[in-house]
Amino acid sequence: MVDTNQTDCYSSSTGLVTPCSGQGHDGDYDGNQPSYTVSSDELTVTDNVTGLIWQQSSDLNSDGAVNYADKLTQSDAVTYCDDLSLAGQQDWRLPSIKEAYSLLLFSGKDPSSYTGSDTSSLIPFIDSTFDWAFGDTTTADGINAGDRIIDAQYASSTLYLSTTMNGDPTMFGVNYVDGRIKGYPTHIKKFYVRCVTGNTEYGVNAFVDNGDETVSDNATGLMWQQNDSEATDWDDAIFQCETATTASHSDWRLPNAKELQSILDYTRTPDTDGEAAIDPIFNASSFVNEENITDWGYYWSSTTHVDNDENGSNAAYVSFGRALGYISSNILDVHGAGAQRSNDKLDVSTEPGAQSATGSNGTFYYKGPQGDILRASNKVRCVRNLS
Repeated sequence: MVDTNQTDCYSSSTGLVTPCSGQGHDGDYDGNQPSYTVSSDELTVTDNVTGLIWQQSSDLNSDGAVNYADKLTQSDAVTYCDDLSLAGQQDWRLPSIKEAYSLLLFSGKDPSSYTGSDTSSLIPFIDSTFDWAFGDTTTADGINAGDRIIDAQYASSTLYLSTTMNGDPTMFGVNYVDGRIKGYPTHIKKFYVRCVTGNTEYGVNAFVDNGDETVSDNATGLMWQQNDSEATDWDDAIFQCETATTASHSDWRLPNAKELQSILDYTRTPDTDGEAAIDPIFNASSFVNEENITDWGYYWSSTTHVDNDENGSNAAYVSFGRALGYISSNILDVHGAGAQRSNDKLDVSTEPGAQSATGSNGTFYYKGPQGDILRASNKVRCVRNLS
């Protein structure tokens, strides 16, 4: 898989850049660096790591601008890609969420708290080889739809087998402006589209139970701890993996966000299967969540989610259980098991914009338009390279 492209490390307490000196942060480790080749006709981009071939432009109507007029519903996006004939290729498809996430790079900066209108200094979570766009805040269609700068979600073919919010049918989408995966309603929202072809095996795991509390994925070349644990905060998660000796290996680390997302199983949900969104070859510990129902956790990644002010006090996590939110005094699965969000590495009670409420386990904290429920004591599953 393609590395996150995160090369800096960030202090958990201050959010400032700190030297990468074997701390166990994402920036301490180098994976397969992003590498792309643009076709001679500039219509497609080949990912030299994954073998996927991408539509270079999301300007579907070819008017020279990517804006709300280029957005489609999820079902129309499926049809558009299925019918696309481009660069001599007839076998285009709408990417799965794992394929779409392969393009996300954590060298981007999250502008969610940005209140200005000048986007020239904002840094997206995708390579400049591709065209892309912010949410459409300038055309009448975009304004009428209520687009914000961060409404740059791209459609995928991966549907949530449960529902989000109050029974909304849901698709997982990738946002290359704010650096997240979330579940979005398929019946009332439109998305940008980028079709893909090639390597139909990308994102298909090849797990092997090694019989020593580890699981190898021969598709990615990664070995995983079969069991999980709980961390008091992000620093503790880093420490647990850096000092782990599972199966007598001493080179464990906390996975980066893209490695962690690679073991999600989007065919499983807590509501439809009564289990975490992961292959049962792994052991996933359950707990009673803020709504007082059995759930499965958010898992820390080693990847810092840097904001537009260059503050790195938040880290990305992947939700293998419900991605909960608190809206109008109700606790809901707002983004689905399989979402990738972020929160403060050490103390969610001090996270800017966080508010508190009382749930079955006492006080909890939430933030943002969908009231994302924040947790510092997330789960941990360490990883190492097979070779």
